[in-house]
Amino acid sequence: MRQNSTAPRNNKLKPSSNLIMNGSVRVRVIRTLLAIQNGQSLSSVLDPLLNSLHDGDKGFAHALLLTTLRQWHALARLLDSLADNPIDEVEVRTTIQVGLVQLLYLEVADHAAIHETVEAAKEIEFAHSTGLVNAILRKVAKNPSKFRKKCDKKHSLPNWLAYQLKQDWSEQYDELTQGLRQPAPMFLRVNSAVTSVKDYQHALDGAEIDADIVELTTGFKVANSSGSATSTTLSTKGLRLHQSTAVNALPDFALGTASVQDMHAQLAAPIINKALMAKLSAEKSDTENTNNEIHILDACAAPGGKLAHWLELMSASDESSLFHVKQDNNEISSETSPAITDIKVTAIDNEAPRIERIRENLQRLNLSQHDLQQADNSIALNVVCADATRWQHGKNKKAATNEPVFDAILLDSPCTATGVIRRHPDISILRTEEDIEQTALLQADILHNLWPQLKAGGYLLYVTCSILKQENVEQMQDFITHHNDAVVIEFTDDCNWGIEQAIGRQCLPIDSASGDGFYYALLMKS
Repeated sequence: MRQNSTAPRNNKLKPSSNLIMNGSVRVRVIRTLLAIQNGQSLSSVLDPLLNSLHDGDKGFAHALLLTTLRQWHALARLLDSLADNPIDEVEVRTTIQVGLVQLLYLEVADHAAIHETVEAAKEIEFAHSTGLVNAILRKVAKNPSKFRKKCDKKHSLPNWLAYQLKQDWSEQYDELTQGLRQPAPMFLRVNSAVTSVKDYQHALDGAEIDADIVELTTGFKVANSSGSATSTTLSTKGLRLHQSTAVNALPDFALGTASVQDMHAQLAAPIINKALMAKLSAEKSDTENTNNEIHILDACAAPGGKLAHWLELMSASDESSLFHVKQDNNEISSETSPAITDIKVTAIDNEAPRIERIRENLQRLNLSQHDLQQADNSIALNVVCADATRWQHGKNKKAATNEPVFDAILLDSPCTATGVIRRHPDISILRTEEDIEQTALLQADILHNLWPQLKAGGYLLYVTCSILKQENVEQMQDFITHHNDAVVIEFTDDCNWGIEQAIGRQCLPIDSASGDGFYYALLMKS
């Protein structure tokens, strides 16, 4: 999944682009917030901030930074109501908002919050603002509960995004906008090729880490060998930690036993894997079919979580493995269907650093090409740095013919990432209204390029971590109007996740214990 990083287009905000990690904890947080407003992502500045601090200060800095980002737009509106005159200097606004967070959300003692924030204004060379900073913070400190209620009353999103969510999700709007202000739970995906979810929960218990098993059920209708539709269901199990935990504290994390992955993101690999098995089932009556090789594509694959999950399923020894083709309900029979002997996996992403991230994650999980070659199963993995709007398998640009190659495609499409604002609250600052249209056009270009490379009878799973309909259900509706060979696979009422859409299902990050905002649509090529 690619997340575009776009600087806010606000002519009044002209923060410095220098990220200098020195001074007090509050000063470093302020400078980090200025860097984010200047277009840098939270993921690129968080580690430099924390690595510059003593261990005893890291927890406070992390809470101060993340809470300020989550409440950013609500704090900005509160600040405007408190100031007698508009405050245009971004450094001053940011400093005051950091002070407000301490008073309203972190329960820092009044005198410490005010004094240290005023001193921070001096450190960043805005001493002329100390009187204003002091006056506003003292006013709030006299009645913090009043101002906290005022801050919490409405959303903490840019107005354009709040308006769009109101248009898309009027019934869920209040819950959704409040849910986006909260921290997201931490979920783990257990490597089914190594251990079971239950056994890893026991290992967590031994490490005094509390976790609950979460089970998501997915049902959808697929074509069978007779040409009619058959309902199929699958179960996806993960672990939800009671409290977020450093990965180095997780049992055998470095050995690849578990991965951090949102629960709704864990749906992708099982769905496309099950659909691919349905394709094999539909072909089982063809006794002349001696081609036991399949080829699959993971497009926009970085950082590789869904790819790794799919490889884990292929490598498992249970019915989820394509090498052990056997299912109940007459879906797939190992006696009548030739066993898969070779699987070719291609993964593409368009940035070299992100390709390296894929390789690092696969290395930890013992899923690199070398590891796969050493295993009993014959899986050939090829990770390619390429632009999904133009890339075509096995062809150079001049000779590209868009020939059908793949039996299944997992498209983790670029999106505005509005569904993961709880985890990446900088998104509400970095995204602009114009980004939606640009991203939708990019998604369409990728779909139009990849679809001709899918074989007849093959499946494409379209996934985003957006909650905007223009990138999701509306994108799919537009796509099928231009592709008569695209058949929508219906999700059934067996699904215990998401909201049914005209095409696909949409998860919303409303429940504080549930996963992020993901959209899923499954298409088959007729």
